[in-house]
Amino acid sequence: MISFFIAKHIYRGSEKGKRASKPAILIAMVGIAIGLAVMLVSVAVVIGFKGEVRNKVIGFGSHIIISNMDDARSYEVRPIVVNDSLLAELSDYKQVKHIQRYSTKPGIIKTDDAFQGMVLKGVGPEFDPTFLKQYLVAGTVPNFSDSTSTNQVLISKTIADKMKLKVGDKIYTYYIGDSTVRARRLTVKGIYQTNFAEYDKIFLITDIYMVNRLNGWKEDQYGGLELMIRDYDKLEQTTYQIANNVDKVVDRYGGIYYVRNIQQQNPQIFAWLGLLDTNVWVILILMIGIAGFTMISGLLILIIERTNMIGLLKALGATNHTIRKIFLWLSVFIIGKGMLWGNVIGLLIIYLQGHFKIIKLNPASYYVDTVPVTFNIWFFLVINICSFLVSLIMLLGPSYLISKIHPANSMRYE
Repeated sequence: MISFFIAKHIYRGSEKGKRASKPAILIAMVGIAIGLAVMLVSVAVVIGFKGEVRNKVIGFGSHIIISNMDDARSYEVRPIVVNDSLLAELSDYKQVKHIQRYSTKPGIIKTDDAFQGMVLKGVGPEFDPTFLKQYLVAGTVPNFSDSTSTNQVLISKTIADKMKLKVGDKIYTYYIGDSTVRARRLTVKGIYQTNFAEYDKIFLITDIYMVNRLNGWKEDQYGGLELMIRDYDKLEQTTYQIANNVDKVVDRYGGIYYVRNIQQQNPQIFAWLGLLDTNVWVILILMIGIAGFTMISGLLILIIERTNMIGLLKALGATNHTIRKIFLWLSVFIIGKGMLWGNVIGLLIIYLQGHFKIIKLNPASYYVDTVPVTFNIWFFLVINICSFLVSLIMLLGPSYLISKIHPANSMRYE
């Protein structure tokens, strides 16, 4: 393959002084390497950030919530009946992985030095503690009960710092009922920190039995159900299926079931996460554009530098198509080396940030204390393939400049 052989010879520069212009090649390689590294890091950061924030929102509220329609967005909720038949019906859905009951009661937490509003969330023995254990900073997660009250509570580090509490401390909490105020003394069993301020600053986790007693509900009444599903990509479909059978059904006490998913419950957070996709597309387009234009500049310099060679090849009978392929092969070598260094730089940054958490963030603004990164092999391959193809396609136009070079004129070109 004569085009490949000549391009390889030019690139390697077997004879001194015959190597292609070093500055042109270097600029093109650096442009491609920086562009590709920025694209890889940007996508890894956005995927990691979206996953981290989404997991925290889901960790506190699950994928799908079933509650009373009258109080779907209030912590002072009205109950719904949760019985064996409802649990069995929900368990039959293929996508439903886990079901747990919950109840809430707003109140006030008070110590000798300070007081604060909070929401007491009650959970039962089926509660999955995996999420909270991941962010536990002191103590342990209590064994929650639906038949007795252990008077143990799990609080956030935000509340613990503000109220000057530590594991083992006793706290007094107060709840307003029908013309009465009830008090409960609770023991701090564990402290967690998710850096998700909207939840950290208000939630205390305890037994569902205590919360139901404070609300004065009957034995089969609860604040609602939290459902975890197997595949997040099927969230909308699963929500619709469950809502089609459960939504607006009236229980025996007049409670109306209301089904919604985590995206519907927190539209502002997921809309904000959705904007990150737009930012990534802007970065990808800009970086591919920069890499492509640096390659165009490099190719034009190479063509001008090799004008005499082009004229000689034409005089020997080479077609424009053959000579264009020579320079396109030369571009492939340059793009390939630039992408190699870009991948090395990008993956190194992702590795260092993922393992050593070098770049910090303000958790009050970003919900995380370090920049999260997630490496996705499919995005890695797509970015590399698309970057290579787009850069090469952008060079097709400038390569037609070769057809304008005439052998007679090129012999006199200096």
